[in-house]
Amino acid sequence: MIPITRLSVGEAEAMAAAEAVRSGWLTSGKRVQQFESLVAEYVGAKQAVGVSSCTTALHLALLAAGVRAGDEVICPSFSFISTANAIRYVGAEPVFVDIDPDTFNIVPELVEAAISPRTKAILPVSQIGLAADIPAILEIGRRYGLPVIEDAAPSLGAKVGDAFIGGLSDYTCFSFDPRKVLTTGEGGMITTNNAEAAERLRAMRAHAASVSAIDRHTTARVVLECYPEVGFNYKLTDIQGAIGIVQMGRAEEIIAERRRLADRYRQLLADDARVVLPLEPQGYRHVYQSYCIRLRSDKTQLEVMDAMAQLGVAGRRIIAIHQEAPYRQCRAGSSLVETERAMKETLLIPLFVGLSDAEQDEVVMAVRKALD
Repeated sequence: MIPITRLSVGEAEAMAAAEAVRSGWLTSGKRVQQFESLVAEYVGAKQAVGVSSCTTALHLALLAAGVRAGDEVICPSFSFISTANAIRYVGAEPVFVDIDPDTFNIVPELVEAAISPRTKAILPVSQIGLAADIPAILEIGRRYGLPVIEDAAPSLGAKVGDAFIGGLSDYTCFSFDPRKVLTTGEGGMITTNNAEAAERLRAMRAHAASVSAIDRHTTARVVLECYPEVGFNYKLTDIQGAIGIVQMGRAEEIIAERRRLADRYRQLLADDARVVLPLEPQGYRHVYQSYCIRLRSDKTQLEVMDAMAQLGVAGRRIIAIHQEAPYRQCRAGSSLVETERAMKETLLIPLFVGLSDAEQDEVVMAVRKALD
């Protein structure tokens, strides 16, 4: 079976993790701090805060932005369910708006139309490796006094013009799980230009302790911490930080290979009218965390995925969150017709560093045969 992804890790990552184990310091420490600095420098943000996942990153960012129980947060439905779950974690309600059918990202005009007196934040998703229209969404946020918390879980390295996402929104949240552009096994990162918010985020990830564990354990003086608010155990470990440091050194190499593979898919599938290929808008850099095709066929998505699986090739879908049980009663800020159409018609096919030309040819053959 050709899987949807394979890990791009090797001896350098293994050695870095082993060195962290041998160091005697495994929880969040100096390696996490170095990883944070590398991510912040890479995306052009002043601050980066490592946490245990992108979901916990979104949770903490929503709290830092002042979102509370009874508030509303505007977001897309075409996303992984964690986007909405994080909003629920703070007691707020997601308000779903529709996506652009070509980019699969949230439509700024629909965001503005969905704003109500209860709206306290905008949560766009930079989906499958392509940045949302963050400049337009930020402009809306500024006019209405709403923070923008970007779910960029799959899109580290994506650009709008010359600017990396991660240095634009009030808070940007990345994922390092095994399917993402870079991985630390699990893990996440919040980037922000707000130093005061970053200080609170670092405390909140460790039960809101006033002094970090590494500061308490590496000083010759007695340091007594206090806990001024309810926090969480959302720390990133130094083992993950060590792997992340190595991965960050490979970031542009990994992205270049993903883009090469995406371009090869484009060449191989360009003549098949039954497949609509992903769009990279002018001025954007797509990092292709996933290669998302749209099916133009009388075959259903499930039929195509099942036929591909029988041929030894994996496929995946993106859900419409508003159709899942916990969110069926949520307010929709717009018609979700494009979201529902995309959920039924799109398909993610294998793309990862290490995918050979022969395997890619096999994927394309499986897609064609499944559509025949």
